[in-house]
Amino acid sequence: MKIEAVSIRNYRVFQDAQAKDLPGLMVILGKNGSGKTTFFDVFGFLHDCLLDNVSRALAKRGGYQEVVSREHCGEDISIEIKFRISTNEPLMTYRLSVGTDKTGKAVVNREILQMRRGKSGSPWKILDFSCGQGEAVEGELKSYDDLRQATRRNQKLESPDILAIKGLGQFKDFPSVVAFRKLVEDWYVSDFRTDAARERYDSDHSEHLTRTGNNLACATKFIRDNCPELFDKIIEKMRQHIPGIGTVEAAETQDGYIVLRFQDGGFRNPFSAKYVSDGTIRLFMYLVLLYDPQRHALLCVEEPENQLYPELLPELAEEFLNYSIDEQVFVSTHSPEFLNAVPLDSIYCLEKINGYTVIKRARDNSTVKSLIEDGDLPGYLWRQRILAGV
Repeated sequence: MKIEAVSIRNYRVFQDAQAKDLPGLMVILGKNGSGKTTFFDVFGFLHDCLLDNVSRALAKRGGYQEVVSREHCGEDISIEIKFRISTNEPLMTYRLSVGTDKTGKAVVNREILQMRRGKSGSPWKILDFSCGQGEAVEGELKSYDDLRQATRRNQKLESPDILAIKGLGQFKDFPSVVAFRKLVEDWYVSDFRTDAARERYDSDHSEHLTRTGNNLACATKFIRDNCPELFDKIIEKMRQHIPGIGTVEAAETQDGYIVLRFQDGGFRNPFSAKYVSDGTIRLFMYLVLLYDPQRHALLCVEEPENQLYPELLPELAEEFLNYSIDEQVFVSTHSPEFLNAVPLDSIYCLEKINGYTVIKRARDNSTVKSLIEDGDLPGYLWRQRILAGV
C-alpha cells in the first residue's frame, strides 16, 4: 500500500491541513507543540476505530470535545486518505467524517471508499455509508468495467458509530473493502517503552513486536526460531553499531517466562536486559521491528533519536530508507544527524499559523532547494532554523 495524500480537518491542531505527493519515507519536522504526535495519532485513531468503534476511539483520547479543533466544536472531524493498494492499481480514496448526535454520542456521519476511473471524471463509489446505513459494491473489482456493472447492496450496521469497513470488511462479497480493512489493521504506530522491553514476558506465541515493545523477548525468539537468516542480520547490525556485543539470547526460564540476555565479548556469561543501556535496547527494538518477516504496510515512528548515540542515526535512517522501498515509513525527528541522511524529497515541516498547523513540503521552498543544491545539508538548515516552518 502507498499513501499518496492525507487531508485532515478539525482534528486538534489540524483545522485544515493537507500533505500531498507523499514519498516512501516521510520525515516530519516541527517545533514542540506543532502537531507531530497528533499527525501520527490520526492514523492511530483510524486504527482504533476499526478495531473497536468510533465512540471508544474518541473516549480513549478524552472524548469528542478534546479531539475536535478548538472553536470548531459541533463540526465534523474529517480524515481523507488517497492511496494505491499496489503500483498498478488505480487511485482510491477513503473519507471519514465523525460527529455527534443530539444526545452527544459519536456517530459516523459519512464514510466513503471510492476509486478513481482515470485522470478526469467522477470517481466510482465502492462504499457509501451515513449513520450506520448505506450501500456497498459486491464482487471482486479488477477493472472499471467490473465496478460499473457491479451489484450494489444496501446494508445496515449494528450501530452508527461502527465503521462500515469493519462490518463489511469481514465478508468475502466485498473484497475491496476487505483489502482496505486489512491495510488499516496492519498500520504500526510505535510507542516504544524501553523499560517495558526489559521485563520478562510470559512464554507465549508472539510473532510481532507490540506497539510498546513489551514483548521484545518473545518477538526475538520467534524470529530466531523461524527466520534464522533474519536473526543473523539483526545480530550483525548490533555488532557493527554497539561495541562488544557478541549475540542476543531469548531464553525461557524454569517458571515459564522469556527473558533477553546480551552477550558481551569480554565476559563469559551474558547480561540480563535489565543491565543493558537504554540505547542498546532501543536500537535492538528498531532492528526487530524492521526485520520482522511480515512487514507492515505503514510504520509510524516518533523521534527515533531518543536514547541513541548521534553517530548511530545515519545508519538508522538508512534502515528506514531501505524499508520504504517496498513499504512506507513516517518518522518525526529533531535530529540534524538523522536529517543529513535523508533526501530533501522526504522532508515535510509543520508550522503553526494563527493557532492551527499547516504541512509544508521542504522541496517546494526555492531557498531551501537552492541551498541543498549548493551543498548544504538538511540538518544544518534545521539547526540554523531555516527549515523551521520552511
